[in-house]
Amino acid sequence: MRNSPVVTELSQTYSRNGYFFPIPVLSSDDLQYFLRKYMDFYEHSRQRLAQLPPKEHFSILSETHASLNWVYRIASYPAVLDAVSSILGPNLMIWGSRWFSKMPGDKTYISWHQDATYWGLHPPEVTTAWIALSESNSENGCMRVVPGTHLGGMLPQNETYAPDNALSRGQEIAVEVDESQAVDICLQPGEMSLHHIGIVHGSQVNRSSKPRIGIAVRYITPQVKQDGERSLAMLVRGRDDYGHFERVDPPIADDFAVADVQTEAVKRMMNSVMQKK
Repeated sequence: MRNSPVVTELSQTYSRNGYFFPIPVLSSDDLQYFLRKYMDFYEHSRQRLAQLPPKEHFSILSETHASLNWVYRIASYPAVLDAVSSILGPNLMIWGSRWFSKMPGDKTYISWHQDATYWGLHPPEVTTAWIALSESNSENGCMRVVPGTHLGGMLPQNETYAPDNALSRGQEIAVEVDESQAVDICLQPGEMSLHHIGIVHGSQVNRSSKPRIGIAVRYITPQVKQDGERSLAMLVRGRDDYGHFERVDPPIADDFAVADVQTEAVKRMMNSVMQKK
């Protein structure tokens, strides 16, 4: 894929619009395997998730790439890293990950927001891969973006802490967003999208009878620095000549009970991104 016309189109479109999709990444066999593993994980976590409001689901659904080998395999899948490298270059680290699943009838939504407002990453050599394990469309609450908004700087945001908002602060853009310009990021199972840290994006509730299951993996280059507490990060391609993050090794097991690294990663992440802005 490297240095191909597809890479040129991807990088140019991404620079202009702030996103690119669809990108086929997972093989059919691997997709089915990962989907089964996710449903096992979801069933294992269902009771705990039901006891928490959506804005606190991050404690269970974030940073699983650090503790479960099958999630790490998704996040380091060669076709995924090839596409990310076309945006960020040859040296890649995973800064964070978060499952975003909406089951039928789920009232969870994500308000219009920009990630860069709270992530505290400098320089913004960051991209998010949203990898679909199920179909993701306008009916079941796919991600939506407003093209080109990554070029206009940070917009003011309010912190609503709304109970059905999946964002930790319930943050939302405080000025009017022209939704007529929004693009639905519709994906088939095994496809992914890439989006810029500064683009305005969100998603609506699942109005369908089908689940929407996907994981957002946040990649950075090693020269990026984190405001606040030093986060954990995982080198997945190339080299790290900077040492700005505490490095963690890929997990070798899929044991639900072994979650110490995931717990620590979540704690440090929230200590940084939940600082008073």
